[in-house]
Amino acid sequence: MRKSAIRLLSAIVTAAFLAAPVLPAFAAGGGDPPAPPPPPSSNDTSKNTKKKGKKTSAIEEQHFAVGYRAAYATIYERHDFASAIDQLKALGHHDRADVANLIGYSYRKLGDYKLSQAWYERALKDDPNHARTWQYYGLWQIEQGNRDQAQYHLNRIAAIAGTTSEEYRSLAEALEKPPGTGLVY
Repeated sequence: MRKSAIRLLSAIVTAAFLAAPVLPAFAAGGGDPPAPPPPPSSNDTSKNTKKKGKKTSAIEEQHFAVGYRAAYATIYERHDFASAIDQLKALGHHDRADVANLIGYSYRKLGDYKLSQAWYERALKDDPNHARTWQYYGLWQIEQGNRDQAQYHLNRIAAIAGTTSEEYRSLAEALEKPPGTGLVY
């Protein structure tokens, strides 16, 4: 009875997840936001699982995916960055690049540049080739007046995702604007 109930619950959660629409939201000046990532696989024993070295169950994976999508909508649809930070931290995947990047983005939008920087660096520690983090961190650099650093970030994106990627085009466009225009990205 217990196994069949778990299978039924897992099937319902999976069906709900697959039926959920992809969120077509845009960040101001940030281009298309990243699509919510797939949940970690049940074979994933990397540092990104909730408990280091332990496999996650299908229910935990679905819980993560649903929670990430909710936080994603909180950021890009409702612009409630403080609530999104709480939602993302509650997922228990702080060191996952997608999660850390969105926490950094939210802190940047709230004007807390020190915490934002720490979270961007945490994301890049997990995935040095995370183009979206290089983009958002490059926008952070522009807001701080560090245009040379932003150019470095742009070059990293070119090497990772190419010059036709949305991340590259967004950061390049921001760098083309004159310094001190007061634009928020």
